[in-house]
Amino acid sequence: MAGIKFEIIQQIATLSESSKGWTKEVNLISWNDREPKYDIRDWSPDHEKMGKGVTLTEAEWQALQTYFRNE
Repeated sequence: MAGIKFEIIQQIATLSESSKGWTKEVNLISWNDREPKYDIRDWSPDHEKMGKGVTLTEAEWQALQTYFRNE
């Protein structure tokens, strides 16, 4: 994505992989040199291209984990 700087701080999990090699991943990412956030999105094999995704703050990530633990 042009103009958006990102750094994958920690790769947490690969959830799936498409026939073209793209993977849906959960990562901790710093966007534009900001505080890292949890991120779920599709990535090309070289991590140069990405699909639309969702980012979560630490509090949102914890709430999501708590929800699934209680299900």
